Formats: sequence, structure tokens, C-alpha cells
Amino acid sequence: MSSPANKMPVALRFASTVFVIAWLLMAAFPFIWTFWGSFKVELDFFSISDWTNAITGERTKETHGSAFTGAGYHGAWVEEGFLRNVINTFIVCFFVVCTSLTFGTLGGYALSRSGFRYTFWLLIAALIFRAMPPITLVAGYMLPFFQWNLWGILPTTIIVLVAINQPFTLWMLHSFFQNIPKELDESAKVDGCTQFQAFRHVIIPVMWPGVITTGLFSFLLAYNDFAVTSMLLSEGNRTMVPQIAAFLGTTQTEGNIMFAVAAVVSATAPLFVLVMFFQRQIVSGLTAGAVKG
Repeated sequence: MSSPANKMPVALRFASTVFVIAWLLMAAFPFIWTFWGSFKVELDFFSISDWTNAITGERTKETHGSAFTGAGYHGAWVEEGFLRNVINTFIVCFFVVCTSLTFGTLGGYALSRSGFRYTFWLLIAALIFRAMPPITLVAGYMLPFFQWNLWGILPTTIIVLVAINQPFTLWMLHSFFQNIPKELDESAKVDGCTQFQAFRHVIIPVMWPGVITTGLFSFLLAYNDFAVTSMLLSEGNRTMVPQIAAFLGTTQTEGNIMFAVAAVVSATAPLFVLVMFFQRQIVSGLTAGAVKG
């Protein structure tokens, strides 16, 4: 039984509960509001005369006979073929994550077990490279891609995203590997394993949560990228984020804002599912990376 000294005062418990609920509401409000507005027409959701129209849907009733409409989703998915952009996004993310984790696990493990001085400077160089804005790096790829007729396609964009994200995965996985005692490698070698067999059969299973966490962050970096994908992909090969920007239009071209709102909801929903599915591995991986073994 807990002693009275360990019990939280009622006032403090009430205040903390109110704070958590208020924080959750504020954090979730933008997505809830956008989700709600995606079923309205533009004159309701962006009403200047009366903001309550976004809730009641007066103009939506006049146009579609109901306070809710799926016109935004129909326009984005059917009229504009947003499914193609979704497929492109997941192709890019799949290959970026697989390539980044392959090189990141091998490189991070090698650097964590290396005793040479150049290891530190390699990591510093990787950190400097990652700290540079991606837009400044993309400019160097443009000329050769145009000359070699490689601009606008998915493979070259994947290569550039891997090059930009690789320092991040290398640093993160290196920190995870450093928290694993080297005695595990030595014990595996005593049992007859080679260095690679020790890495594959002993080290990777131990730090699997770290691999999942790093892979998820690498996925998010590629999934949410705008600067690289908007500059290196043609109109037919766009991923979701550049296509959402295209739905908004420019000063020269007219867009459809409700197509963009529906596409934003469609692009955000999978992230919630992904994080909820891997939440245990994420928490375990972040904890393993924060605590020295």
C-alpha cells in the first residue's frame, strides 16, 4: 500500500488532469478542424462573414442538399487522380527507408566498434551535411540530372533523399549501437560466429526497437519532404505533398482549396495509424537511445 506521503494532492491531481486534457485538445484541434472542414464547401469552411458557417454548413446545404459533402475527396481522388501521388509517395518512402537502414545499420555498427580517430570526424562531417538546408544541396543535382535526362523520375529523387537522410540515420543508429556492450560481439565470436554473423544474429535482434525508431523517422523525413520532391519530380510523378501544394494553386494558376484540404486529411491519417501501430517499438527505441548501457 502507498503511504499518504506518496499520494498526490487532490488539487494537484485535478490541475494536472485539466492541463493534460487542454493540451490534448489544443494539439488535436487543427486536425479535427481540418477533418471537419473537408466535408464542407469552400464558402463555408473559409467563411469571412460568419465563421459558424464552417460548423453548420449553410452554403454546403444550399449546394449539395446536406451539411456534409464528399466533393473535396471526390475531386482529389477521382478527378485529379490523387491515388497516383499516394503510390508514388509510398514507393519513394519504401526505397528510402530500406536503403537508409541498410547503409545506416552497417555504417553505424562499424563506426561504433571502430577505435580509429577518423570515426569522430566522419560523424562530424555527416552532422554538418545533415544540418545544411536540403534546398541548398538539391541545386547541385539539377544540372547533371538535366544533362543525363534523369530529371523528373522517382529513382533519382530516391537517391537524393537517401543522400540527405543518411547522415541522420547514421548518427541515430551509431548511438544505439554504442549502447550495446561489445562483450556481446566477443561472446558470439567465441561461439564461432564471424563478425557479420555476430552483427546479424546477436546485435540486430537486441537493437531492433532502435532500427524501427530510426526507420520511422527516416520514413517521416521522406514522407513529408517538399523541397526535394517538388524540384526533382515531374508533374506526373509528384508525391503527395507537392501535389497538395499544386491543388492550392499559384498566382498564375487557379487551384481548388477543398481538394487540398481533403488531400491533407488523406495524407495525415496514415501517419496516425503508423505511429499507433509502432508505438511500443518507438518508446522502447527512444528509451534505449537515451540510456547508456
